[in-house]
Formats: sequence, C-alpha cells, structure tokens
Amino acid sequence: MATYNKRGYKAPKEKEEKDSTYIEDVKVDEKDSTTAGVFNSLDETASKTEDWVAKNQKYIFGVVAAIALVTVSYLLYQKFIVQPKEDEAATEIFEAQQNFQKAVDATTNADSLFNVCLKGAKGSLGFVEIADKFSGTSAGNLANYYAGICYLNTGKYAEAITSLENFKSEDMILSVLAVGAVGDAYAQKKQFNEALESYVKASEMNKNDMTTPRFLQKAGQTALALGKKADALKYFTEIKEKYESSPEGSAIDALIGLAQ
Repeated sequence: MATYNKRGYKAPKEKEEKDSTYIEDVKVDEKDSTTAGVFNSLDETASKTEDWVAKNQKYIFGVVAAIALVTVSYLLYQKFIVQPKEDEAATEIFEAQQNFQKAVDATTNADSLFNVCLKGAKGSLGFVEIADKFSGTSAGNLANYYAGICYLNTGKYAEAITSLENFKSEDMILSVLAVGAVGDAYAQKKQFNEALESYVKASEMNKNDMTTPRFLQKAGQTALALGKKADALKYFTEIKEKYESSPEGSAIDALIGLAQ
C-alpha cells in the first residue's frame, strides 16, 4: 500500500491556478472590451463627420472659395491700387514740403508762402488737395498735419483745428506736436479751457525731454491765465523736478514764483 508523509503534504494548487488564470482572462477581456468601445466611438464620430462633410461639401467649398477670393482680391488691390496711389501721393507731397520749408525759413511774405503750401501753385498740389485726393494714404494723412500748421500760421484757427484733428500718427514726436498745435489754435481763439486740455494731453503723451517740458510750460502758463494757480504750480514743478536741464527749465523758478 502506498504511503505519504502527511507533515509535508500540501494541497494541490491546480484549482487556484485555474481560478487565477480565469481572473486574468476576465481582466483582459474587460480591457479589450473598453478599448473596442473607444474605437467604436471614434469610428461612429468619424462616420458622422464624414456624413456631415458629404452633405455640406458645397457649402464648405463655397466658404473656402470665398476666403481665397477675398485674399487674392486684397493682394491685387494692394498691389495695383493702394501702392500706386501711395507712390503718387508721396511724389505730390514732396514739392509741397519744399514750399513749406521755404515758408518756415522766410523772414518776409511768410503768409503768402504758407498759402501756396495750402493751395499749391504751377501745376503742383497743395496740402489741402493732397489730403483730400489721397485720403487713406500715408502722404494724405501727413498732409493734414502740414495743412493744420499752415492754417495756424495764417490765422485760420478753426481750419487748423480741423486739419490737425484729422491727422493720425503713431510717431512719438509728430503726434504730440499735432495735439500741442491744437492747443495753440484754441489759445489764439481765446478758448483757454480747451487750450489747457490740449496742452495737458500733449504733455502726457510719449514723455520725452523735448516736447514734454514745452507743453508743461504752456499748460502752466494757460492755467495761470485761467487763475488756476495750483494747477500751474503742479506743471511748473514737474519741469523743475524732471526737466530742469531743458530750455524751459532755465526760467522755471520765475514761473514757480508766479504760481505760488
């Protein structure tokens, strides 16, 4: 009769191993099932997208064609309309600028020279016509600034304000000078509140050692004329503290004394 050692006997593991294999199979099956579900969902989404594209392809092609047409039209417009106009405007304004410099440098008959700049002469256009004819170009925009300064120098202050306010620029100096010139026009019209507003605006734009103290001084002097001594003192003090080395700073102590 066969015998065995009870002490060293262990129960067989066949069932456990079988059960373990079964559990792993179940887990694998669940994972496969989840993955299959994801792919099925993606397939359904792709199918719906394809169906939508198929049903709306005429609309899609129409939109794409419209965008392409607009882009091509814009490029052609820039090349054959805008750029030639810019070039012509630049040519026209060059002679007007030469006349403007003559007017600025003139010691006599400056008014007549500024009028030539405005109206043109001998077949050349003046700033007024350039601004109108070439509206939308860089030169046309710049012509507004020049026209405003010419009007200011010939005593046509309302026209000066209109032209200067039509001028738009991101240039750090020219944009400030235009606003300051509006203040000068208002001051000539005895509209000191409006002048003060323009001078303050100019003094706060693109702060630098050239234009900032200039318009702070004008703001202070205009504030004094309006009896606003506290405001005048504030503007003069800023020149003293920040721009004392500027031309305006050389006489700032006297102005501070008036404002105190």
